[in-house]
Amino acid sequence: MRIKYGLTAGRRVWDFTGVKPTLQIATAKTPDGEVLALYQHDADFSIKVNRQELMTSRAHESELELARLGCARIVSRQNPTVLIGGLGMGYTLRQALDLLQPEATVVVSELIPEVVAWNREFLGELNSHPLRDPRVVLKVGDVTNLIQQSEHAFDAILLDVDNGPEALTSEGNDRLYSPAGLQACMRALHAKGCLAIWSGAIDNAFEHRLRQVNLFYRRFHVAPYKGGKARSRCIWVIARDPLSLPPEPGPRAGG
Repeated sequence: MRIKYGLTAGRRVWDFTGVKPTLQIATAKTPDGEVLALYQHDADFSIKVNRQELMTSRAHESELELARLGCARIVSRQNPTVLIGGLGMGYTLRQALDLLQPEATVVVSELIPEVVAWNREFLGELNSHPLRDPRVVLKVGDVTNLIQQSEHAFDAILLDVDNGPEALTSEGNDRLYSPAGLQACMRALHAKGCLAIWSGAIDNAFEHRLRQVNLFYRRFHVAPYKGGKARSRCIWVIARDPLSLPPEPGPRAGG
């Protein structure tokens, strides 16, 4: 990178020659009226709400891990059905498709139609266009409603909705993580199914709710990018049957 400068009216003006700008390439509105925006910098993409970063293609290891943990017990099943709540940039969907058998069905529920359009128009090449896979069933709408309308329909539910149990983009997402929402998730699962939830941080109040409704769970700390040392992201895997959970991650587990 070459940097040049000059003086204009007593101010030093910097010219970062050869630096590619960060471009806002699309926007949408959340159900709460907040501005959701897609940005591109060179080959990298990010999605922000009110300029606060929700996700980036530079750091997606935890999204992959959500699929690995949520599907850990069903990868050998011939025709499992998995529900993914939140399309994001398609990383969790891509990983689930790579893990599951050819006869699997993966239902993807995305609340914001523009996010689906962004995946088709701008983000598909990040993950070899997972929405084109014939195993995918796309539902545009609130995943909470889909879960409440389902009974014993899924072998696994993978939720990457908002920022985890602490809602960031839509206050309605709180319903998913309430005791009633958790019980609805359990009804939507087969008896030996599991629920995996991505979160940007540990949430002790959420774990207290899990214990209140007598669910088994394990908490996994994961790095945002492969090889990273920071373990700021958190994934819970939750089930009625402890044998449906992935192997113990370490001393932090509950039930």
